[in-house]
Amino acid sequence: MPSTPASSDLPAPAGAPAEAGLLDALQHQVAVFARRAEQTRLGGVGQARNSMDRAAYLLLNRLDLEGPMGVKALAGGMGIDSSTVTRQVAPLVDSGLVKRTSHPEDGRAVVLALSPRGLARLEEVRSSRRELMARVTDGWDEEEREAFTGLLTRFNVSLSELMSAGSEPGSEAGPAS
Repeated sequence: MPSTPASSDLPAPAGAPAEAGLLDALQHQVAVFARRAEQTRLGGVGQARNSMDRAAYLLLNRLDLEGPMGVKALAGGMGIDSSTVTRQVAPLVDSGLVKRTSHPEDGRAVVLALSPRGLARLEEVRSSRRELMARVTDGWDEEEREAFTGLLTRFNVSLSELMSAGSEPGSEAGPAS
């Protein structure tokens, strides 16, 4: 049975032009989503819930999808700096989820690779998160799930592009030409 949203989850009354009201509602819903995501960490269900932080999940997922790579490539692909990746990957190496190996073409260089243990753990978390998404969207049909996924992907890509262009969200000026 769906619960009624708290009053803090509802957009403020619209008194502005339609576009401003819609953008206000959008920013409000993004803020609510961020809060809900942080509260649940969208970690899944069962024992795997909240058992892997966002940074670890994103790093392991990228290594699984794109294969072994160096710190700079991993950082570039994730839109963060190398020192952040180095700091985030250290506990993954220590716990055996990621392994450091020699670059296949340059034995002096080091690449990060998902270990078999890391892949098993990632699959466990993915399964748990998949179950959570199934529960959250239980009343949705396939078309609604596809539309939401497409729009959320588009939103994330647009936000990433805006941030990588050096523009601050909310600023009037776009990226320099």
